[in-house]
Amino acid sequence: MSIIQAEVEYVDRATETIRYLEHGWPTDLCRWHSHAEYELHIVTETRGKAFVGDYIGEFSPGALFMTGPHLPHNWITDELDNPQPVKIRDMLIQFSQESIDGLALAFPEFREMEAMFELAKSGIEFTGFNPTFARGHFERIRNTRGAERIVAFLRFLVRVNEHAEKKPLSVAGIIQPEGSSKQARIAEVVDHITGNFSEEISVEIAANMAAMSPPAFSRNFQRITGNKFVEFVNRVRISQACFMLYSTDDQISAICFEVGFQNLANFNRHFLKMKGMTPKEFRETALRELAPKDEVKA
Repeated sequence: MSIIQAEVEYVDRATETIRYLEHGWPTDLCRWHSHAEYELHIVTETRGKAFVGDYIGEFSPGALFMTGPHLPHNWITDELDNPQPVKIRDMLIQFSQESIDGLALAFPEFREMEAMFELAKSGIEFTGFNPTFARGHFERIRNTRGAERIVAFLRFLVRVNEHAEKKPLSVAGIIQPEGSSKQARIAEVVDHITGNFSEEISVEIAANMAAMSPPAFSRNFQRITGNKFVEFVNRVRISQACFMLYSTDDQISAICFEVGFQNLANFNRHFLKMKGMTPKEFRETALRELAPKDEVKA
């Protein structure tokens, strides 16, 4: 069985703070990869499957995404539904954490975007965003240079940050330790779960770690993370299982126990509920779609 690893892409920002890129389809640029930069990405034509971290979902023309640093991603057009090449399928902008930090330092008002950038570590789809409006912003950024390009880019960032429908895609860092005392304590529990997902951890143990009663912990955990505690633990475990399914050739039963589930039936049930497919179907889909085309043909 082939093992799929994300190609690491180096983005040269020696002369430009942000990088604009567009390409058609098919192209060698469409591959499973990651990079240190954030990426705003609109698909202008074709339909297919979006792969972002452990997320697999559908995309169609006008779909707008943001990916965070080092989050693997790829958009794969369905060749049967889209048999003809297209001139421009993707328009994207890449920018660094350093640029964002510098912006917030110079202009504290931009700190209101911090929640969006934190969410982008999981990947975001801006559902319901006007595709004509979005493409117009991408074109303005493409057609300008220097300070004008930066201004156009910041204007677009403000618009996407204002958009209410931000759908998180993959499991990643949900919250930062900064903020209220309660939020910091919940963040410590989240960090513990993501680093020790295979261990048995009950609400009572987690509440004790956060120095709260179990009812108060459960209430605060759901308010801060948007997930019930047990659901979040299962999400983290399923997320890790997804990475193992396409990056190792371990047996599914072995992966089930390695990520912390106690029996295969329970693992399969939660996996199907969260991913809409079985672990076997997920592995087959990922290996088929994410493998380099020359590997598939070989």
